[in-house]
Amino acid sequence: MTNTAAGSAEPIRVLLADDQALVRGALAALLNLEPDIEVVAQAGDGTTVVALAELHGVQVALLDVQMPLMDGLAAAAELRDRLPGCKVLMVTTFDRPGYLRAAFEAGASGFLVKDTPSSELAAAVRRVHAGGQVVDPGLAAQSLMGGANPLTEREREVLARAQGGMPVAQIAAALFLSVGTVRNHLSNAIGKTGAANRIEAAHVAHERGWI
Repeated sequence: MTNTAAGSAEPIRVLLADDQALVRGALAALLNLEPDIEVVAQAGDGTTVVALAELHGVQVALLDVQMPLMDGLAAAAELRDRLPGCKVLMVTTFDRPGYLRAAFEAGASGFLVKDTPSSELAAAVRRVHAGGQVVDPGLAAQSLMGGANPLTEREREVLARAQGGMPVAQIAAALFLSVGTVRNHLSNAIGKTGAANRIEAAHVAHERGWI
């Protein structure tokens, strides 16, 4: 049966990097229960992440933030530079907004804490694989309080228009973008603000002075 979440019949190829073997094994076991996800490689630190990702054709890398030798943030930046097609999802015990900002600056597409339910973790893997972004809601709220604007210029532009209820097609026409591109920008902005929809995301961004 074709997997609609991944967009093909092939499972999403995942790499796990965590210095705690028990945690790594538990995450792998949980994700391998999903019919459309396959953990094809594991690492105990960040030094072998890129080589393993290249060797196994990894599509999504789940990286712990704090690891010996090379941490997850450095590994994410190296993946961004050498394998830009591989999406990165940071998974950490430490729910610190500063890590969230650093993760996105390093090229990550998502950031979750390790006590995230397995169903949400699997959904996050699918979302970043599809080109979206995922942020733990609690961390997103803390990051918003921290003040730095996580939205790109395009995300601010589409949210500003969405705030007034402008339909996606009209936003696309106004900004000379495709409807699909506008939807991607809105999806990313929703993830970054921790909102439920684009109107709520626009409201949050407006309240924070971002648009």
